[in-house]
Amino acid sequence: MSKKFAAEFVGTLWLVLGGCGSAVLAAGFPELGIGFAGVSLAFGLTVVTMAYAIGHISGCHLNPAVSVGLWIGGRFEAKELIPYIIAQVLGGIAGASILYLVASGKPGFEIAGFASNGYGEHSPGGYSMMAALITEVVMTFIFLVIILGATHSKAPKGFAGLAIGLGLVLIHLISIPVTNTSVNPARSTSQAIFAGDWALSQLWLFWVAPIAGAILAGIFYRFISPENE
Repeated sequence: MSKKFAAEFVGTLWLVLGGCGSAVLAAGFPELGIGFAGVSLAFGLTVVTMAYAIGHISGCHLNPAVSVGLWIGGRFEAKELIPYIIAQVLGGIAGASILYLVASGKPGFEIAGFASNGYGEHSPGGYSMMAALITEVVMTFIFLVIILGATHSKAPKGFAGLAIGLGLVLIHLISIPVTNTSVNPARSTSQAIFAGDWALSQLWLFWVAPIAGAILAGIFYRFISPENE
C-alpha cells in the first residue's frame, strides 16, 4: 500500500471513529449527551484535522464520492480511483471495528442502529426513501462544489480544510434527521456491516445517491470554473 492509500485508510478510520463514535458513545449519554449538533461538529472536526494532517499526502478524500467527484471534475487521476475507494472502505470498516470493540465494553450494550444510515422506519425523522435519495444527492452535490471551489488554484490558500469541514458540519445539521447523514459510501458501509440486515438492505441508496451527487457536482464545477487546472 502506498503512502497515499495508507493516508486515506487512516483518515477514513478517523472520520468513522470520530464522527460515528460521537453518535454511538456520546450523543445519547444522559449527562453529557452532545445531540445532533455535537455529532455534526464531530464529523466536521474529523475532516478539518485530517485535511491538515494528510491533505498534502493524499488530498484527504476520505470518501468514495469525493474521489469520484474530483475525478469527474478533472482533479484526480482515474488510475488511482479504485485503490482510493478500497482504502477508504477498509479504513471505515477498521474505524467501525474499533468503535464496536469500545462500545461493546459497556454492560448492557445493544448495537441497535450503530449510527447507520437509513430511510423509512430507519430514518431518525421517519423520512421516505425518496426524501432520503433527494437529500443525499443534493447534500453530496453541495459538498463537492465546496471541495472543488475551496481547493481551486484561485481560492484563498490555507483555508480549504476549514471550508470543507464547516461545510460538512452544516450538511449534517440539515440531514441527520432525514438519513442520519451519509454523503459518504465508506462511512455508510462500515456501520451497516455491524448494524446488520436492515442497514445492509438499504445500503444501495448510500452508494448510489452520493456518487450521483458527486458526478453532477464535477460536471457543474467544470462548467462554472474560471479555468481548468
